Amino acid sequence: HPLIDSQRLFSIAVNRIQHLHMLAERIFSELESSLQIEEQRQLNKIFLPDFCNSDSIISPIDKHETQRSSVLRLLTVSYRLIESWEFPSQSLPGGSVLRNQISPKLSELKNGIHILIRTSQGAGDALVEADPMSPYGGYYQALGGDGSLRGSYEMLACFKKDMHKVETYLTVAKCRLSPEDNCTL
Repeated sequence: HPLIDSQRLFSIAVNRIQHLHMLAERIFSELESSLQIEEQRQLNKIFLPDFCNSDSIISPIDKHETQRSSVLRLLTVSYRLIESWEFPSQSLPGGSVLRNQISPKLSELKNGIHILIRTSQGAGDALVEADPMSPYGGYYQALGGDGSLRGSYEMLACFKKDMHKVETYLTVAKCRLSPEDNCTL
């Protein structure tokens, strides 16, 4: 029953990323609601969501490319995005309670995606091992670790953006195994 196991693993992974994305949205919304209107305007002017450190990870650029991508590619990109946040998530603004929820969930999700990659490959860890992520901790710690409003805003916006990407990629990959699921983007 390998297909059933893969479907179950995909369901768990999609549920986990949906929860992480929801947490990212909540933390970001809380930060935005704590800002004055002028502060929000200034931050929106200076921050470009295309300037996240994880943008160096080659990923589908739109929904059409996402839908054409193989399950293995979607899993690999998701793995790299999650991996890029493992260390920086410990510096996310929003209080230690939320950080304590996010870091372990990222690690669990990364492990689950790793299993799905191995299953999709049929054997071995060649794809994941062949192109390890460079550490991103310094970049994001420099943004959010200093407690600056701009740094916190940028870090949370990037985290939210990346969790949305992973949610999309895992949902599309899961749909490939379960055609009866709703697979529209």
